[in-house]
Amino acid sequence: MPKKKTHKGIAKRFKVTRRKKVLGATSGYHHKLVKRSPNRKRQARAGIQVPQTLAKEYIELLSS
Repeated sequence: MPKKKTHKGIAKRFKVTRRKKVLGATSGYHHKLVKRSPNRKRQARAGIQVPQTLAKEYIELLSS
């Protein structure tokens, strides 16, 4: 049986914590930041937690 490979696109964008939570960056944070409020930009810096339904799929793709 061939070895399982890590999905490099997912590996660059997400990380898995010890408790199997998948964390990623907030989308749309790289341009057009002038018209956003400071509060909205600050919240975007914190990142997001991927929903549990997608997290299982991403963990499967990341396991090598």
